[in-house]
Amino acid sequence: MVRIVIFVCLLGFNFQLHSQDGPSNTSTEFERQYQWRIKQEILNETYIPKDLTDAFVQLNRLVDQSSKEKFKTAPEEVVAHKLHFSLGRWMIVNWSFYEGSRLTVFLNQIGLRHPDDMARFLIITYHRNLNRKSLEVQQLVETLVTKRKEAEDRNKKEGQLLHEEVRIRPKQGN
Repeated sequence: MVRIVIFVCLLGFNFQLHSQDGPSNTSTEFERQYQWRIKQEILNETYIPKDLTDAFVQLNRLVDQSSKEKFKTAPEEVVAHKLHFSLGRWMIVNWSFYEGSRLTVFLNQIGLRHPDDMARFLIITYHRNLNRKSLEVQQLVETLVTKRKEAEDRNKKEGQLLHEEVRIRPKQGN
């Protein structure tokens, strides 16, 4: 009987721990989780780089030599486009661009806010780094931010209405 009670208590404790990992229900809870996440060196068993140099070090560790050579020799725009849904998605998910991480804090500080822009920025600068080219960080950030704003403005202007509903109020006094 004592074993069952201990097991049930431990099981309840385990559920409590996992319930904290889920999405936040309130802005206060979100902020609390965010503040914790941005201070962590490891999230979901993945090391989170602290800055651009650290991201390059991690990418050098993660990418095998033959892939690195293919990446290096391809044109920058081709690499940025083709790798967005592979390496880019890996970075977005594993380096917690949506939820927040110490790397997103660094990227926010240089002016990047959107996870897709963060991934594209890292792919392009990593490509430039491998090719011993100037990173031109500020110019790249300005370009990405401008393109994001133009796309958002275009979507607002040309956006497609998915559903419209008209409701007729009942007449009052009848």
